[in-house]
This record gives sequence, C-alpha cells and structure tokens, in this order.
Amino acid sequence: MPNFLVTGGAGFIGSHLVARLVARGDSVTVIDDFNDYYDPAIKRANIAAAGGSVRLVEGDIRDAATVRQLFAQGDFDGVVHLAARAGVRPSREQPALYLSTNIDGTFQLLEAAREHGVGQFIFASSSSVYGLNKKLPFSEEDRIDQTISPYAATKLAGEQLCSTYANLYGIRTVCLRFFTVYGPRQRPDLAISKFTRLIHEGLPIDKYGDGSSARDYTYVDDIIQGVVAAIGYDGPVFDVFNLGGSQTTTLAELIELVEGALGKTAQINQMPDQPGDLPRTYADVSKARKLLGYEPGTPIAEGVPKYVEWYLENVAPQA
Repeated sequence: MPNFLVTGGAGFIGSHLVARLVARGDSVTVIDDFNDYYDPAIKRANIAAAGGSVRLVEGDIRDAATVRQLFAQGDFDGVVHLAARAGVRPSREQPALYLSTNIDGTFQLLEAAREHGVGQFIFASSSSVYGLNKKLPFSEEDRIDQTISPYAATKLAGEQLCSTYANLYGIRTVCLRFFTVYGPRQRPDLAISKFTRLIHEGLPIDKYGDGSSARDYTYVDDIIQGVVAAIGYDGPVFDVFNLGGSQTTTLAELIELVEGALGKTAQINQMPDQPGDLPRTYADVSKARKLLGYEPGTPIAEGVPKYVEWYLENVAPQA
C-alpha cells in the first residue's frame, strides 16, 4: 500500500486528509509539534477523529535530526507538507518564527526527501502569494511580486524551494495554493469559526473595514479532493495549482450567512482595515479542473450552514 508522510496532520486540513488517506487504505505517518498557536487539545482531538491506524510522531520539522530519523524509518512514497505557522496577521507580529518554521522547515523536509529518494512532494501554499495582484481571478500564470505579509513571503519562498529540488533532483513536486479553507474542525482563529462562536454566544465580532473585502472561501472537502488528485498527478516534475471555491464572498455577506445559519444577529465592533490583508481573492481553477479533475462542489451558501450545524453539534455544548 502507498506510504505517506503528512506534516501538520493533526491540524484542520491535515486531519481531514489523513482520514481520507486512511479510508482508502494508505499507510500514514503524521508529524506535528502540537504548538500553542491554538489549543493543542483541539489538534489531539482532530487526529483521534481521523480514525484508522496512524503513526503519530511529535516533533518539529525544523529539527534536522528529528526529520532525518523520521525519513530513515519511514520509507515514504510521498510527502504531503501541510505543517506551517499560519495566518497573515500573526506573521506581522512574529516574522522570525514564520520564516524559521515555514522556510527552514520546508528545506529540512526537502533535504530529507532528496537523501532518502522520496519521489513525490506536495506543498501546501496559499492564495496570499498573489498579494496586491489586481487581475481577477488569480491565475497560476500571474506575476507573483507583490506579497504584503511575512506569511505570504514564506509561502512563496517555499514554492521556490520546491521548484529548486524538483528540477535539480527529480522529486515530482506539486504546489497547491489554497484559498481560505473552512469547514468542520476549522482553526478557532479563522473568520467563519470565530464569527460562529461569538454570534452564538451573543458576543460582539470585529468587522475590519467597510465589509467590501472579499474572499474565495473553499470548503474543506473540496480542498481534500484537490490534494488527493495532486497525489496522483503525473504531469511535469514541478507544477502549481490553485484550489479554491471559484466564487467570491464579501465580509458583509459572510456575516449575513453566519447570522442566517444561527438565527441570530451579530453585534459589530467596527474596526479599521488591517495591514497585510488582501482586499480580494478569487481563484481561477481552470487549470486544476483540466489536469486534476478538480471540481469544487460546496458553494459558500451551503458550506456555512454545514459548518454551523457541525459547530452546534460538536463544539457549542462544550463551550
């Protein structure tokens, strides 16, 4: 059976991917450092919910000895690299941590993959690399030279490292630019998760700007569909794909969707625009549709109620 290493496999997206790989009969090893960016207990519950027999290694991908030992023992067919310090706003406060984790951590994994002859590497990039690109929708062919956060810069650097190792050493590599992923087990700091909790509890939410900023929200099941397709992709030695919902939703519209799903009205704290936040994201997924068979199937109007239903059944009773 195929044998995969999933970095960050106890996280939101990672735990969903682990569950999908296990369900199809793959062997899976997870490395996660269970850092305190948010409650590590949530991550432990995530990996428990993934089910199946998963080898779990607690460790830091920046630690060369840990990574080398992991690869020496693993005999991996492929690596799906999801581990990262995430979030645009926190990256402005701790840029050194983001550069260390997201760039050096990626380097350590690529070096180990090279040394141990791993033939495939999937890298989780981000729509944030498009920065101030004014052309919509964002295409993989667009110039990437206007990043506006340390987080975005680290993801772009990760893509370049992947390209280097793919072209020098023949490691078949796919970089996937995720567009604002949401769904069950979403990180508590992300907008849909945060808005749902606060509105449900009758607490105010922070609304940044005039509500016209817009995101291409992507339901987690759609993202996992794209990741699994990328694992089976046999195109060029290096390639890049957008994975998004291929529709945009303004902040004001998002708040209305959460209100409607909860049957409650939000109390609003009006805040100024945040430096580093993109004004709009919008994925052109035609390349992924053509080459990966990617087809997002959950529009935001369906996805938000699905998330709220999950929240009320699984999280709210414990709040």
